[in-house]
Amino acid sequence: MTEHTLIALVDGSAYSESVCYYAAWAAKRLNAKVKVYHVMGPREGSDSQDLSGAIRLGARSRLLKELSELDEKRGKLSQEQGRAILEDAQGIISPNGEVDVETRLRQGDLLDTILSKEENADLILIGKRGETRGSLDGHLGSNFEQIVRGSHKPILVANHAFKTIKNILVAFNGGTASLKAVDYIAQSPLFSGLEVSLVYAGKETPKIEKSMQEASEKLAAVNMVAKTVIKDGTPETILSQMTKNHDNQILVMGGYGHSWLRTLLTGSTTTHTIQSCKVPIFIIN
Repeated sequence: MTEHTLIALVDGSAYSESVCYYAAWAAKRLNAKVKVYHVMGPREGSDSQDLSGAIRLGARSRLLKELSELDEKRGKLSQEQGRAILEDAQGIISPNGEVDVETRLRQGDLLDTILSKEENADLILIGKRGETRGSLDGHLGSNFEQIVRGSHKPILVANHAFKTIKNILVAFNGGTASLKAVDYIAQSPLFSGLEVSLVYAGKETPKIEKSMQEASEKLAAVNMVAKTVIKDGTPETILSQMTKNHDNQILVMGGYGHSWLRTLLTGSTTTHTIQSCKVPIFIIN
């Protein structure tokens, strides 16, 4: 019997396939079931859009009828497309039925849907970029940013191509978020048995050395091999360099927090790091 639940978000983009493979990887390590959601926009599945207001000067009723029928066909096509996306996702996650997968087709606001469903979820999986962004470097999908900023659950951000995870890179600064990340790694079966590197970007100080040593000892206590790395520079630059040519790696870092004012005033290291790193990223909110 599974005790954990994962939410995987798919939209038919290039990143959706990667999301599904990471969902399968995580589900097997956590003995979890996966709920796959495809959320259509408020107008995508509508069968009743009123087009009469767009027609003036006595247009024939025949034209209004044809427009209405066209809108109905588009709505049905969107629903069929959504069901096809979910069917493909289920096939990737559990080709032989080894993972318990449920699919959900929803219509409405994506963020509202996820926030209403995440209470009983252990993890949310989403692609770095969505269908509208394609694979443009330097940009994040708008849905992605809304979910990562709005959710209170851990989030796995899938990169473009799935690779089985073998080692973990932790963005560490001795603060509450990075200590929370270390606790999560030490306790979760998701990361059990993987090698860990704690990376601090900045000037070396006795305080940070002590904090990293304590974190390493906490991981060693659960038989996880941990090493510490201190490099002078900005977090986004150092982490981008360290993940550039490393396969089978995941970056674990603290999230945005939930103060929009703070984000507006200080900017976001989280956003810059996500943009620059090519590996999957695990965000602890």
